Amino acid sequence: MKIGTWVAAALLGALALCVAVIWTFNWNLVRAPLDRQLSELLHRPVSMQDLSVSWFWPQDRSGWRGWLPLPRIRVQGLVVGNPQWIQGDGNLLQAGDVAVVVDPWVLPDRVARIDSLQVTAAQASLQRAQDGAVNWSLTQAPSADSASDWSFDLRRLQLQDVDVRVRDAANRLDLRASLNSLPQVTSEGYGLGWKLSGSYNRAPVQGQGSSGGILSLQQGGQPFPIDATVKIGETLIQARGSVTRPQDLAALDVQLKLQGATMADLYPILGVVLPNTPAYSTEGHLVGTLQPGHETWTYSGFRGKVGASDIEGTLEYRIRKPRPLLSGELRSSLLRFKDLGPLVGVDSAARKARRLEAVHNAEGEALQPAKRVRQPAGKVLPVDPISTDSWGTMDADVRFSGQKIVHSKELPLDHIQTHVVLSDRVLRLEPLDFGVAGGTLATVIHVDGRGKPLKADMTLTARHLKLKRLFPGAESMNASFGELHGDAKLAGAGNSIAALLGHANGDVRALISKGTISRLLLETAGLNVANILINKLFGDSQVVLNCMASDFSVRDGLMSIRVFRLDTTDAVVDVTGTINLATEALNLDVTPKNKSVRVFTLRTPLYAHGTFAHPDVGVYKGPLLLRAGAAALLGVVATPFAALLPLLNPGTTEAADCQAMLAHPGRTPAPEARSKRKAPTHSAPEPR
Repeated sequence: MKIGTWVAAALLGALALCVAVIWTFNWNLVRAPLDRQLSELLHRPVSMQDLSVSWFWPQDRSGWRGWLPLPRIRVQGLVVGNPQWIQGDGNLLQAGDVAVVVDPWVLPDRVARIDSLQVTAAQASLQRAQDGAVNWSLTQAPSADSASDWSFDLRRLQLQDVDVRVRDAANRLDLRASLNSLPQVTSEGYGLGWKLSGSYNRAPVQGQGSSGGILSLQQGGQPFPIDATVKIGETLIQARGSVTRPQDLAALDVQLKLQGATMADLYPILGVVLPNTPAYSTEGHLVGTLQPGHETWTYSGFRGKVGASDIEGTLEYRIRKPRPLLSGELRSSLLRFKDLGPLVGVDSAARKARRLEAVHNAEGEALQPAKRVRQPAGKVLPVDPISTDSWGTMDADVRFSGQKIVHSKELPLDHIQTHVVLSDRVLRLEPLDFGVAGGTLATVIHVDGRGKPLKADMTLTARHLKLKRLFPGAESMNASFGELHGDAKLAGAGNSIAALLGHANGDVRALISKGTISRLLLETAGLNVANILINKLFGDSQVVLNCMASDFSVRDGLMSIRVFRLDTTDAVVDVTGTINLATEALNLDVTPKNKSVRVFTLRTPLYAHGTFAHPDVGVYKGPLLLRAGAAALLGVVATPFAALLPLLNPGTTEAADCQAMLAHPGRTPAPEARSKRKAPTHSAPEPR
C-alpha cells in the first residue's frame, strides 16, 4: 500500500508539475521552432511576434466536457505568407492580435473545432487564379479543391478593424470588405457589420450591410439574418431576411429590391437571362430552396416599374439539367409601347450604353456581349445586333399580359397577351396578340438562335382595325371610318431587324375598306412617302377612299407589287414597282386615272424613288410618261386580286366597294351607280 501510495503520489505530482509547467510556460521560448514547423506544414512562411496560452473552464459546457479546461491561444503580430505560385510580396494574412479558443478534446474525431475566434486589426488577401487555384488552400500544389477527411467547425467569430481583399481572376472580381462585429447582437440577430468596395467584371461595386454574428457550420438550424445593400455598376440590390445553414445556402427567405438601367445586366450577377429593358425597379419576396435535386428560386408577389410601365407577378427559377428553367406570369396595367423598343434593338434614350464587359454561359465559357452599333445616317430599320449568346444558358416559359398599351402621341393599343417560350436557343412568341383600334393584331414569331445568322419567321393577321380609332392624334379623324385588314408571312435570316428584313421571303397583303385619307392622317401615321404622294395628287384636302388593296411578294428582301390600287370617289390610282428592304430603296410608279369625263388633272404619272429616310417623289415627263402608264396598266390587268378576297369583311357595308373592285379589277363603277350608294357623312373636297 505504501508503494502504491507513493506511486500514485508521484504520478499526481508529475501531473501537477506538468500542469503547472504548461499553465505558466513561456510559449515565446518555442515560438521560433513553432514558426518553422508551421511554415513546413502550411507550405508558406509563418511568423509570430508574441505567443501566449491561457487555460479556462467555459461556463456554457455541460456533462463531462464541462470538467475539462480549454486553452485560449493569443498571437500578436501574426503573418502568414502566400504560397510560392503567388506572384508579388503580399501576404495571405497580417493580424495585429488573434485570440482563438480551441477544443483539443475532439481531435481524435478528426474535427478541428474553434469555439471562439477574435481577430483585431488584420488584413487578409484571398486570391483565385485563372485556373481555379486558391491561395488559402493548405496543400503545396495549386489546387481548386483539396480533399481532406478532417472537418472544420467554427462556433463564434468576432472581428474588429478587419479588411479583406478578394481577387478572382476567373470572374474578374476585385473586392475589399471592411468587417466589424457589432458591440452586441441586436434583437434581429445582427452581429456583424460590413462595407464593400471594388469591381466585378470591371463594373464598380459599392455596398454595406449587417449579418448574423454567430457562425455555425454544423448546427445551422437557426436562420442566419442578413441585411444588405449592394450596387454593381448600375444595378442596385437590397435584401433583408434570413439564410438557413449559410455554409450551403439550404434556404433563403428575403425581401428583395432590384433597380438598374436594364434587366440584361442581371445575367452576370444572378445568372438569369433577361431581355434588354429601360430603367427598372422591383420589390418582392424571394424564397430560395437549394437542397440537392430541389434547387428553386421564387420571386413572388413583386411589383415595380420598367421605364414608365408598371409590372407585377411571380417568377420561378428552377435549376435542372441540361438547362435551368425560368417560368411564371407577368402582368401590366399600363404598358408604354416605347418601353418595348429595346427588346427588338430599337435605340432608346433611356438605355445606357455601358454594360458589364463579360458574362459566362452554363459551361463557364466567357461570352462577350454584342457591341452596340450606332444607327447609320439615313437608315430607318434598326441595325443593332440581336445577341443570342446567352440564350443557351437557360430555358423559359413565361406568360405576359398587359391591360392597356400607350404609344407616344396618344396612340392607344388596347391590350397585349403573349406566351414566351425559350428552349435550346429557340425562341417562340406564340402568340403575341395585340388589341388595336377596336380590332386584333395576332402574331406568331419563331426565332432560331442556334446558329449565326439567326433564323426567324413571322405570321401576322390584322382584322377589323378601325381607322377612326387607329390614329386619334390626327384632328381630321372625326371624318374617317372604315377598317384595315392585313396578312403577312415572312421568313428571313440575319442578326438585326434590318438584316432579317433585308433577307426576308414571303407575302404581305393589306386592305382598307371605305374610309378617308389626308395629309394630316399620313403625317400622324409616319408614312412620309404616302404623305408626299397624296399631297401631290389631291392637295391638302381629305380624300374619300372606297377601297385600297395591296399585295406584295417578298423575295430576298425585295418587295414586288402584285397589286396596289386606291379607289376614290373620283379616281383610281395604281402603284407598281419594288421596295428594297435591304437597301431601303424605293422604285415605284404611281399612275392615276379619273373616273369622269370632266377635266381632271390626275392623269400625270408620278414616281417615288430615293430611300425610306429621304424619299424623292416627282412627275414623269416625256417618253417616261408612256412607260410608267404601260407598267401600271400591265400590273393591274395581269395581276389577280383573288389573293385579297379573304381580307374582306362581308358583314359590313364598308366592304361593298372593295368586293366590287376585287371582283372586277379592270372596271370602275359608273357615276350613276355611285350616286345610288349612301353618301358619306361629310362633303368630299373637289380634287385638283
